[in-house]
Amino acid sequence: MDKIYLAKPHVTGNEAKYLIDALESNWIAPLGPYVNKLEDEIETYLGEDKHCVLMSTGTSAIHIALHRIGVSKGDVVLCSSFTFVGSCNPILYLGAEPVFLDCEEDTWSLCPKSLSKAVKELKKENKNIKALICVDLFGISAEYDEIVKICDENNIAIIEDSAEALGSSYKNQKCGTFGDYGIFSFNGNKIITTSGGGALICNSKEEADKVTFLITQARDDQNHYEHSELGFNYRLSNISAAIGLAQFENLNDKIFEKKRIFEIYKSCFEKYDNIKLLEPNSDRESNYWLSCVTISTINYNEKEKIFDDLRQRNIEARHVWKPMHMQPLFDDTEYFFNEEDVSKRLFNTSICLPSSCDMTNEQVIEVANVIIEHTT
Repeated sequence: MDKIYLAKPHVTGNEAKYLIDALESNWIAPLGPYVNKLEDEIETYLGEDKHCVLMSTGTSAIHIALHRIGVSKGDVVLCSSFTFVGSCNPILYLGAEPVFLDCEEDTWSLCPKSLSKAVKELKKENKNIKALICVDLFGISAEYDEIVKICDENNIAIIEDSAEALGSSYKNQKCGTFGDYGIFSFNGNKIITTSGGGALICNSKEEADKVTFLITQARDDQNHYEHSELGFNYRLSNISAAIGLAQFENLNDKIFEKKRIFEIYKSCFEKYDNIKLLEPNSDRESNYWLSCVTISTINYNEKEKIFDDLRQRNIEARHVWKPMHMQPLFDDTEYFFNEEDVSKRLFNTSICLPSSCDMTNEQVIEVANVIIEHTT
């Protein structure tokens, strides 16, 4: 039986054509026409007068955003706990102090009440809160009306980590456009891929130009190699951008297929009270990057038995992210939640289900039936 993958790349368009063109034109450097074209396409798509800089990874984009905000040793950076470690590693790169925040029950994205609680407590301790990294998890946006209000009132810069949310929106505004900076990831398993890559979204052309200067080693405008400030080697290659442009042209088709998969899972689970899919509310549109399910009647060990059964059937599923406040790397890090540690409970009871765009309806139903067998 063919393996059912969690979220494999979906190559259906001009990827080979553009890649061959980039090779034959000898544009194989970290600049070139496909870099420019993809940046332009993303800017047009996002609107809001945003400016895109393609980078080597989503994590590098967060690093540069923190650098531009001026984060340094001793500063506090707030961050969603329920996320991938790439969201918060850049805080450590700069010697700053991460403080983690819990998620909401319904959206799994950052909880505004946890944010408010953290800001109040840290202000009492005279901590310098420089920035918030707010993650749009599994394609569903955070509650930006409340989050932006809290951050504006307390002079906290927002980095919107939309690594998983290209194509999603909150109140008809695209994810990636709510903060001082936005970021996307184009890793191999994301809604579109450049093989590996990311983007930083800036609020002005001047800032995007400055970022582009910094991520190409900050070479001054001289005939020789002159450097007056710290630079980075974070620019995406034209080869990768060629793949990304072809992928981006089919973004809406990919979202359509992801939603198809979600809707089949939903129909399979709808009569079971203990099985609940993560889904957007009326304020949000999701890209349905991964269909995720919470099973209220199981614990971590019982969840492992489900994974074992899926593996035996050649089906790839995955744990949801282990919250950062539970990671050994962040043992001594402060963590704020509202009334209950929601992300810890979700980690123990939730599963990322296979969501590759080319899954057949029958394959989706097969996966759903395994979940039902173990939980009802």
